[in-house]
Amino acid sequence: MRLPFHIIEMLERRSEHELRLPSDCEYLSLDIESKTGTHIGATTLKRLLGFAGDERQPHTSTLDVLARYLGYSHWQELAAVEHEGNSGFEAAEGEVRTTDLLPGTEVEVAYLPDRRLLFSYRGNGHYLVTESENSKLKAGDEAEIQAFVPHHPLLVTAVWRDGKSLGPFTAGRVSGLQFVKVRKP
Repeated sequence: MRLPFHIIEMLERRSEHELRLPSDCEYLSLDIESKTGTHIGATTLKRLLGFAGDERQPHTSTLDVLARYLGYSHWQELAAVEHEGNSGFEAAEGEVRTTDLLPGTEVEVAYLPDRRLLFSYRGNGHYLVTESENSKLKAGDEAEIQAFVPHHPLLVTAVWRDGKSLGPFTAGRVSGLQFVKVRKP
């Protein structure tokens, strides 16, 4: 099985390395292992990238490691995005949208390796960081957030600290948010 072109492009973006030669599979193998803790051999990657001319089906566990490397929980999730599309108006499973919250609502999130944040919703998409453990966001920061989605990175549109704009911020880039808990006022 050769991987679809768009997945190869995703691998290139994730590894920050072009995959144009069979020798590039050595680099990709090392990068996958360093980011997932699981080894996929360069020979297997050569088959999947079309360098070996071998159309054998890879093990599901191999595809699951590739999916995790790309930020998905398993291969079926990645395949579903390919089949069903990567956009829509419906909320993702477990997604908490700011537009659905009342001021005073608290949202707690955690992400790897040991980060935890507690936000208090102020209204108009703005949150106050009330607790921060091991995060670059600090208690007292103001953040503009549209949604919290489990297993996806937290995208903060803008951060203000002591009245000064710090710009956008992304938390949990690799593994996403481990959990999202909402406490209503």
